[in-house]
Amino acid sequence: MIIIRLDRVMADRKISLRKLAMEMDISEVNLSRIKNGKIKSIRLDTLNKMCKILDCAPKDLLDFRWDDDDL
Repeated sequence: MIIIRLDRVMADRKISLRKLAMEMDISEVNLSRIKNGKIKSIRLDTLNKMCKILDCAPKDLLDFRWDDDDL
């Protein structure tokens, strides 16, 4: 399972959802879905833009945990 840690990075950078959405040029609703893990996929260009704005690497935004089904 991939866990999205966007909320943690945003808190560390002291950036609001609204400001990040504006800088990324995406809707707050879509960014909120990403932040809350309510997505099935994310485009690499979206991830790239997010990393540039937040000055981080994808590994800072994404974490991996084994599903119970995978064990």
